Parts: sequence; structure tokens; C-alpha cells
Amino acid sequence: MLVAAVQMVSGPDVAANLAQAQHWVAQAAQAGAELVVLPEYFCFMGHQDADKLALAEPHGQGPIQSALSAWARQYGVCLVGGTLPMATNDPLHVANASCVFDRQGRALSRYDKIHLFRYDNGREAYDESAVLAAGDTPTAWDMTDHSGQAWRVGMSICYDLRFGELYRALAADVLLVPAAFTHTTGQAHWEVLLRARAIENQAFVIASAQGGVHNNGRRTWGHSMVVDPWGQVLALHAEGPGLAMAHIDPARLRAVRSQLPALQHRRL
Repeated sequence: MLVAAVQMVSGPDVAANLAQAQHWVAQAAQAGAELVVLPEYFCFMGHQDADKLALAEPHGQGPIQSALSAWARQYGVCLVGGTLPMATNDPLHVANASCVFDRQGRALSRYDKIHLFRYDNGREAYDESAVLAAGDTPTAWDMTDHSGQAWRVGMSICYDLRFGELYRALAADVLLVPAAFTHTTGQAHWEVLLRARAIENQAFVIASAQGGVHNNGRRTWGHSMVVDPWGQVLALHAEGPGLAMAHIDPARLRAVRSQLPALQHRRL
């Protein structure tokens, strides 16, 4: 199955972001991708965190979800909508939600980011809990590719990448990591963590990132990639908008798990 990780440099103009996202979804589909993953905050990166509160959509409603559904149907792909702000019962907090749509444009799954990023090195400071409500449910779903091969797909978002126990709970063949890693943390940890999650779970990893300098001055690391179950990077897009695309092979998955049956050897 050909998969695509979309990399973007999103800004505060939702319409412009959606136009860019559609462009890359179309490009991926034209190349033959069956599973397309957009990055975290693909639809909006405002000047301050609270800006996203005004864009919060109810589950199953709103222009961003409608656009994702329409693109999945139009281009015949399984589409993972990076993340978008979803309404909660608290008007001062939104969920950072990743929504999945099947080839017919039907809602297939939703995952709300569990682990909320906080970082302060004296020069950069972030605290997602100021406006985000944390999710609490590990989420995986099933898809069948055009060849008839079934895949178990596990969801995560950005900072979740640092918590290996989440990925163990997913027990998936393919792990998704839409992200907006900062340049500082991404340069230090992004690739090594992605490869570690692939190796320890003997799974493919599709990591779609924000990658560049945004209108708000934030610089994201990018380096969207696809990693195989042995930890080999199959595709990489370093900086700026673009695609990281690779074929993921069930035979490779079976071979790694058979030759080194680490998943069978777990005791804890």
C-alpha cells in the first residue's frame, strides 16, 4: 500500500490552509496513495493558542470536517485529518482531535490527543493545557487496502510520541503521528523517537509534520517520514510543504515479527 505523509507550514488563514491541504491530498492520490495523513494543526496555526477556540467544531459538523470528508470521497483515499479544534463542554478549552474519513467520505474514527505538551527553556515556552482538554482513550481502527490486505492503524498526536506505553496499548500494524514539533525539540528527538516507536512495536510509522517558519514566528522541525518495522526510514521530506511517500509491505511486517518475535516475548 502506498502511503503519504503531508508536510505543511500552516498559518492563520483557514481557507488558505485548506486549499494547500487539498492540493497535497490531490497530489498524493494522483500518485496512487491509499492512506494520506495531514499534519497536526493543518487547518490553522494562529498568533496565540487561544485563537483556535473560535474555530472549534462540534463532532460531525463544521466546514473543516466537511472538507476532509469531501476530499476523501473526491480522491478516493482514506484521509487522516491531522488535527483540528473540536468543541468540548468547556468554552475555554477545545480537544485537539484527529479525524479519519474512509474512501466514501464517511467518518471512520476520531482520536483526541492524550498528552499535552509543556516546555520552557527560558527562550521558548509552551503549555497546551491552557486551551486544550486532554483525551483519555487510545484509539485504533481497521482498513483494507486495494489488494485486500487488512491493516490495524493506531493513532497518536505529536507529544504522544514520548510515551511508549500508548503505542503498546494500540497493538497496531501502522502508527500515525501527525505533529507540529518545535525546531528545538524536533532537531534533538524527532527521528530517534519515531524510529524507536517503529522498532519496539514492529510497526510502520507515518509521521506528518509542520515544517518551517510560521506567521506567528514559531519554527517547526518538519522532517515528515515513513519508517518501517526495522526502524529504516523509507521516505523523508525535510523542510517546507511537500510529501513523504512510501510503499508499506505486509510481507516486511510479517518478516520482522517472525525473525525477531519480540512482541511475543513481552512479560510486563
